[in-house]
Amino acid sequence: MAAPWLHMRGIVKRFPGVLANDDAHLAVRRGEIHALLGENGAGKSTLMQILYGLYQADAGEITLDGQPLTVGSPADAMAHGIGMVHQEFMLVRLFTVAENVALADRQSRTLDLAAVAARITEVSQQYGLQIDPQARIEQLPIGVQQRVEIVKLLCRDARILILDEPTAVLTAGEKDRLFAVLRRLASDGCAIIIVTHKLHEILEIAERVTVMRAGKTVGCVPTAGSSEAALARLMVGRDVTFTAPRPVQTPGPVVLQVEDLSTTDERGQQALRQAGFCLRAGEILGIAGVDGNGQSELAEALVGARPSSGSVRLHGREMRGLDTASRRALGMAYIPADRRRAGAVMELSVRENALLGMQNLLSHLAGLWRDEARISAHAQRLVETFGVRTASLSFPAGKLSGGNLQKLILGRELMLKPQLLVVEQPTRGLDVGAIEVVWQALLAERQKGTAIVLVSAELDEILTLSDRVAVLYGGRIAGLFDNDGSAALRESIGLCMAGVGASASQADAAANQAALPEQECHAAH
Repeated sequence: MAAPWLHMRGIVKRFPGVLANDDAHLAVRRGEIHALLGENGAGKSTLMQILYGLYQADAGEITLDGQPLTVGSPADAMAHGIGMVHQEFMLVRLFTVAENVALADRQSRTLDLAAVAARITEVSQQYGLQIDPQARIEQLPIGVQQRVEIVKLLCRDARILILDEPTAVLTAGEKDRLFAVLRRLASDGCAIIIVTHKLHEILEIAERVTVMRAGKTVGCVPTAGSSEAALARLMVGRDVTFTAPRPVQTPGPVVLQVEDLSTTDERGQQALRQAGFCLRAGEILGIAGVDGNGQSELAEALVGARPSSGSVRLHGREMRGLDTASRRALGMAYIPADRRRAGAVMELSVRENALLGMQNLLSHLAGLWRDEARISAHAQRLVETFGVRTASLSFPAGKLSGGNLQKLILGRELMLKPQLLVVEQPTRGLDVGAIEVVWQALLAERQKGTAIVLVSAELDEILTLSDRVAVLYGGRIAGLFDNDGSAALRESIGLCMAGVGASASQADAAANQAALPEQECHAAH
């Protein structure tokens, strides 16, 4: 067995009220792709931020190639060849690729964009990254933006690369291209550390996986001969169910009717084109499609967060002209894809975030007098019911792990007792234990009679939870399917997602059929 190139031993990191790392260990070899796995809040990100110099450990040691390593800042880390690609990319969208790479090299006292561009081209060709140095970031697909982040590190001679949830926002094709690049980097002697929750991807790409639980390292195992079930058991300390039974039930009356719904994206381009469907009480409609085909715009148009044309009716009442707050008051709830920028206020406490949307219900005199006792009781009930792990109700929401923040937002919206729930990417970046909690909560809400619009980039999630599936392609509904769980259904959905399954006229026909009046909607299903 090769000796570790990078070795972290006995790492301890404390925050007020939280022991984030408790005797954590990590050993990575040269030329290895190594996965770091654990539940949300297990301490993975903290450990990597210590390695990258964003935090300093309270105890423990780090060695690189057998020599003690002190990392006081990200600049120190990069000086030793350690770089990190964050889940939320650190790019200036209005700058070109070359300008972003030059901006990252703070050691350079001169700005020679031609030399930077030449270096980018050299690195891109060496590792098959295919990046145009003159391209503006805002015009690049998300997968190419991620390559830019990798090029930023390689242009500064990084040899240990940390990737935090690298496939969270990638399509299947982009994921495959990323993995090809990572294998090439590893064969060239780089060490790759992937922080991820996707067990099947760990088995596909990593040679070994270190598992953390409650801040501790509980094991390091080779992926060869392992399984998703074994890794999940090591991660959460119990057997995990990878499916969620969807009980057969008869949907109730029509809750939502959508006709000719159209809207544009941030650049003014048509993002959603004459979408139409109906949704009944106790029914989940999954919205499938490759990211960027109008899914987020559809969700935002439904809840009034994006200007749109067409008709959205809730229990027969037209929502046109009503803002988001008015629609929420009438029974709509919304869980956005971006939980940190749109779903919560990071600077506020868990208690205050639990209150959002319920201010008038938990106050008197039109909101002038807050009932502090009821607010605290409400927040405590949410935390206990949905298993939000937090040091206290006063803990800042921005310091929660992704999974715990998602459970906070989910619980807040469900405790509104909505008639219609619109939810985007409910399990993006979550571990298998947190996914179980979210799936069970959504299915329980379905059993209560809530109508749910579920937008997800994970087709398995769509097929597990949905009664019907609508596929968006190019902003149009390219197909509408009853979920019979068959392999043929998965194939048909896949074709529609690729734009092969239905022509534009067929998509319009599907949309028109989906937007039937209530009595016809009952007859059609």
